[in-house]
Amino acid sequence: MTRKEERIQAFTLIFERIFNSESTVEQLIENACEANEIEVSTFAKMVASTVFENQETIDSLIKEFLTNWKIERIPKVSLAIMRLAICEMLYVESIPVSVSINEAVELAKTFATSDDASYINGILGSVAREIEG
Repeated sequence: MTRKEERIQAFTLIFERIFNSESTVEQLIENACEANEIEVSTFAKMVASTVFENQETIDSLIKEFLTNWKIERIPKVSLAIMRLAICEMLYVESIPVSVSINEAVELAKTFATSDDASYINGILGSVAREIEG
């Protein structure tokens, strides 16, 4: 399985959690496996779990760079993509920040719109400058 496929799995779990906020990562994985007869990768499990454990920190970074928006108004797909990318930027040292941003933009082009991709790129660029100091 490629890292891109693993990111899509992680994105799917993070997106699903938006609608099932009480579910654990294990419950979401079980549901995904039953529905799609897939095996969720270790990387996807790790990233999704890390997002769930650190969602407050991740969301505070997103909120910091929103202009004239509230986090509740961000399209759910875009929110899930940004949570995934910021998780990688903060907690997965083996992935360069630029790769996390680029992959997030590509996910947005696939699952959202080009406007969403541009917006995500802007927010993540601001977050990157903040965390890189």
